[in-house]
Amino acid sequence: MSLLLTGGAVFRNGMFQTSDVAVNQGRIVSVSASLSREGHSVMEVNDKLIVPGFVDVHVHLREPGFSYKETMASGTAAAAAGGYTAVCPMPNLRPVPDNPESLDVELDAIARDAAVHVYPYGAITAGEQGERLAELAGMAPDVVGFSDDGKGVQSDAQMRQAMLLAKELGKPIVAHCEDNRLLTPGGCVHAGAWAAAHGYTGISSESEWRQVERDIGLVRDTGCQYHVCHVSTKESVALIRAAKAEGLPVTCETGPHYLVLCEDDLQDEGRFKMNPPLRAAADRDALIEGLLDGTIDCIATDHAPHSAEEKSKGLRDSAFGIVGLETAFPVLYTRLVKPGILTLELLLDRLCIRPRNIFDLPGGEIAEGQPADLTVLDLNCSYEIDPNGFRSLGRATPFTGWRVEAAVEATICGGRIVYQNPDWEEA
Repeated sequence: MSLLLTGGAVFRNGMFQTSDVAVNQGRIVSVSASLSREGHSVMEVNDKLIVPGFVDVHVHLREPGFSYKETMASGTAAAAAGGYTAVCPMPNLRPVPDNPESLDVELDAIARDAAVHVYPYGAITAGEQGERLAELAGMAPDVVGFSDDGKGVQSDAQMRQAMLLAKELGKPIVAHCEDNRLLTPGGCVHAGAWAAAHGYTGISSESEWRQVERDIGLVRDTGCQYHVCHVSTKESVALIRAAKAEGLPVTCETGPHYLVLCEDDLQDEGRFKMNPPLRAAADRDALIEGLLDGTIDCIATDHAPHSAEEKSKGLRDSAFGIVGLETAFPVLYTRLVKPGILTLELLLDRLCIRPRNIFDLPGGEIAEGQPADLTVLDLNCSYEIDPNGFRSLGRATPFTGWRVEAAVEATICGGRIVYQNPDWEEA
């Protein structure tokens, strides 16, 4: 498909410049102030932004095994609607991708139904059971890294062994940090003031940061590339900051909900239940500071769809997890960029550029010869988030009814338009 995007402000080299972008056969063929329209299908994007497609290095697409929650088709359609051209799904599936044969089941679904680029993880341990290592070497050519997301690897010796093998294979260990010894049965929210005031069993900050601390020690010994999932506590931020200052190969992510919400915002509804939970305001503020000083490398949604029934049982009994692909940019722009807390350029770096650099993914630059993975953004709109309009099968979001001031207008993946806002009237 030969496509010309005209009149947009193009994000290149950390700044915006009004340019046309020509795309052909899945690649960017030219970026210039004024390109000929001849031979192109033309998309007018005047007064809008053209940025590299977003990347989410932490999603749950639920297929194979849990297609009643999400399918490869619905999950990647949600990604496209959120401006994402690449996502990395976690391995808590059925079968768990812990060997080449079980991974092939997921790869087949990706090849058949994915609307955007999908780079899966392989499990660290067989079945994510923490008893023996998965077949890391056999999966390495087809995965972006190894994770047991949803479960912390409890054995120090096993995590050390996994790190040594992952380093040999040139792949990162991507860790859900949770020390089971520090968990109280029935924990459903942060173990803080809100839980105490409302009679809920809490999940301690220490259950996260103690395992971050352990793993950083193992990275110091092994030299493995290591990435921390969904950081939620101020202590974790401090540990990762110190590890980076030491020169260790440690990176991390946090989620939009941890940056704009805290325990004070909780309601007794399943759409506020996630793991790790919303922490204290001081933790939220530390995460923002971590973004500003470079400690936090990526913003990842941890998109985790469940059925309506699974999310209908309040904070105590609902399943952990919320959806996030279709709300991330509008919420972050409205709540962090517009008030001047973050610059737009920094936000785009954490959504578009740095995730690709960490995980060695293609694209991220709008330049001749680069993959035509692009997102068009409108910063001049206002609407309320309504989960009934989501492409995802999941509807549980704490942002229901929020008024936001930005929208994804189009997503182009591999040179194909995979999403276009139905409300967009082209000039």
